[in-house]
Amino acid sequence: MSEPASLHAELKKLIVETLALEDTTPDEIDTDAPLFGDGLGLDSIDALEIAMVLEERYGVTLDDDPEANQQIFESVRTLTAFVIESRVG
Repeated sequence: MSEPASLHAELKKLIVETLALEDTTPDEIDTDAPLFGDGLGLDSIDALEIAMVLEERYGVTLDDDPEANQQIFESVRTLTAFVIESRVG
């Protein structure tokens, strides 16, 4: 499994565990589905919780740029790309 694919799975599991999504399994989260609104239905508090876990687990931090953060949290795929880029760079 490639790094992005394994990280997709890891992040899906992390989202379910961090947010205690009892009615959702990691396999049910579409990699390209929106995390907010009509997709997974997350809110800003959820994003903050995920951001704290990402910092703790992967050592990546988000800037105070709402527009950039909105793009990062668009989907599991964009979140994965952010983690990979932040760890390398």
